[in-house]
Amino acid sequence: MDGGDRVEIEIGRGKRGRRAYGLDEIAIVPSRRTRDPEDVDLTWELGPHKLEMPLLASAMDGVVSPATAIEIGKLGGLGVLNLEGIQSRYEDPDAELRKIAEYPPETATAGLQDIYRARDVDADLMVERIKEIKASGVLTAGSLTPQRVEQFIGPALDAGLDILVIQGTVVSAEHVSSSVEPLNLKQFIADLPVPVIVGGCASYSTALHLMRTGAVGVLVGVGPGAACTTRQVIGVGVPQATAIADAAGARMQHLLETGQYVNVIADGGMAYGGRSEEHTSELQSRQYLVC
Repeated sequence: MDGGDRVEIEIGRGKRGRRAYGLDEIAIVPSRRTRDPEDVDLTWELGPHKLEMPLLASAMDGVVSPATAIEIGKLGGLGVLNLEGIQSRYEDPDAELRKIAEYPPETATAGLQDIYRARDVDADLMVERIKEIKASGVLTAGSLTPQRVEQFIGPALDAGLDILVIQGTVVSAEHVSSSVEPLNLKQFIADLPVPVIVGGCASYSTALHLMRTGAVGVLVGVGPGAACTTRQVIGVGVPQATAIADAAGARMQHLLETGQYVNVIADGGMAYGGRSEEHTSELQSRQYLVC
């Protein structure tokens, strides 16, 4: 729909909103033409790197370890290691992950906080994990938050990091602060020798501004209703189908302006290839799909 066709609803006096959709609320309509699966090219590019499968494994401690990243890389995808997580805090991260898995629900949050609070990020361990993935011959990707990316990017690059993901719950192209010197995202990305993915975002304008920083990919998803609990905890979120569509629209505008194609990477919001009633109430697993 264009701006004239947009359907708005009234939330309260002086406040209006737009109807948004999650992935479970929409379906793909078959067209008159089909294509043989063998003729479909799923390859995609991140800067100079070409990948065979449009899949990123989320930079979460419960999803990606060095071993997982290696296996995903061998399959043609990209596993993103959380460089500020358990893997970079503990010599034996598996022991800590086993503890987390055994926590009862009523003490899980406090237990997690204790584990992360007990050890800060160790740059030497970070380097070790990156080198472990690198030695396998697959692309090595790691995630850092905007607050700490300048602190750790040096050791990460020296260890052989191929792709950097700058990731937070919500990332903007311009951060304003009266207490700290904010990260200049555009200048920072321009000075790096590796391609950068940034996110998350969930609107047309934010996605467009992030694309203008020089990122090769933008993560889309803020509280989309998958494993992410952002919407439940702080009340911020956009249904994922609408967020993806808006970001894709921003990509088209950016392509017209610059001739540069930016990958739109959906961060969460989908659990199954098709929707079924018994699945909609289950906890959805988090995954990335490139659009």
